[in-house]
Amino acid sequence: MDRDGISISNDRFKLNTTGSEPGQLETVISELQSVTRGTYGQYCGLSRAIEMIGERWGLLIIRDLLVNPKTVAQLHTGLPRIPTSLLAMRLKELEFSGVVRRSDPSAAADAQTYELTEYGRVLEDILLALGRWGAVTLGTPRPEDIITPDSIMVALRATFLPEAARDVDAGFELHAGDIVVHAKVDHGKLEVNTGPLPGADAIIKPGRLLKSLMMRDMLVHEALDSEDVEIIGDPGMLATFIEMFQLPKLPNPVPA
Repeated sequence: MDRDGISISNDRFKLNTTGSEPGQLETVISELQSVTRGTYGQYCGLSRAIEMIGERWGLLIIRDLLVNPKTVAQLHTGLPRIPTSLLAMRLKELEFSGVVRRSDPSAAADAQTYELTEYGRVLEDILLALGRWGAVTLGTPRPEDIITPDSIMVALRATFLPEAARDVDAGFELHAGDIVVHAKVDHGKLEVNTGPLPGADAIIKPGRLLKSLMMRDMLVHEALDSEDVEIIGDPGMLATFIEMFQLPKLPNPVPA
């Protein structure tokens, strides 16, 4: 380092900054961080996968992009606790790994839309399975927990049982507080989206009991008799919904 700038080099590269551009070093370091990461030193597919997507917030970014492509601002709306600088870094890392791409690299930064690559979309089944596994441990939301439309839609996809829905042609509107999403089932195929569903066969407001119903810890008639579940439309459609959307019965995690 001298008054003319800073040089960073080894036997394979050399980076220079000049005194006339004092902020350039910060940019260089940021770029380096975005494409370099620690490794586990294991020649193993699982190890490599964790190196690519296992950093904090990485899987949640992928979760939200599974729903649809998004700008940085839209991603941050669904993940409000991630610092914008860290969100930008994670996107660069995922892009460098071939998991995420910009749909229009020539667009202005605030208009860039990120989407999963074909390689990245292969993560869907893995992510949905992990979500089912983790959902079994969910209890009452913690004070800092938020629910988002994307998290609900991904949860519906994760718990959907195509075989149980092969004879069903119906639409459901699901309310979780102020959030409204809907699911259309067409003989084993599922489509989920945000907002109300005109002509829905049932509008379901499950309150706190949805997990209990989906795990078969509560019977449908018990839920309907409670004050926590409200259904607008044919009450029998709640049973139909629960037949198609279920959480697995897993052993309860017991702390050592």
